[in-house]
Amino acid sequence: MVGLSERAKELIPQAKIVSFANWPGLSDEAKAHLQTADDNSQYLTDEELTLIAQTAPSKDSQTDATSVDTIAVVKQLRDQAANIVDEARADVLTAFPDILKPGGGLYPPLRAEACWRDFWQFLRCITYGIAGQQRHYTSSPGLSAMELLYEELQVPLPAMVAGLKGIKAASLKRFDAQTGEAIAPYFDHLIAQLSAFIK
Repeated sequence: MVGLSERAKELIPQAKIVSFANWPGLSDEAKAHLQTADDNSQYLTDEELTLIAQTAPSKDSQTDATSVDTIAVVKQLRDQAANIVDEARADVLTAFPDILKPGGGLYPPLRAEACWRDFWQFLRCITYGIAGQQRHYTSSPGLSAMELLYEELQVPLPAMVAGLKGIKAASLKRFDAQTGEAIAPYFDHLIAQLSAFIK
């Protein structure tokens, strides 16, 4: 964390995208696995996915989306995460061609690397929502801290939102239309939350 302000250092541990406390229908054991994965910034393992699927609602209570094979969907997103992030990064660099240059929002290179890591984390958190069949998977206090952190670090928010939309596009193209329609709300939820940071 060399070079970070004291304010940024305070906000980083508070800036959590997800909260599992109020997820209905999940066992305490399933929530514990999700919390551990989140604390360690890890995607869910096959074993954890199976356990969570056993106690998750058969259909997301917050959307009318058709129920899908959440285990297969999350496995594919997890296993393709690097490629999905690469595609989203390419979208951002096309839309913002000067962003890596001196004076650009992701210069110097360390800022760009932090941005790409955030893309990976965005997708990770979306997979938690899908696994638990919880479209409203985000933490309001955590996102408030994240907004303050991004403000403190002068993160280029339009580029981050564009990247998240790229993550959605790259993810959905890996599935058939019905599955894509069912999981799109999970991406849209985080896109809406991050878009709200832009004043």
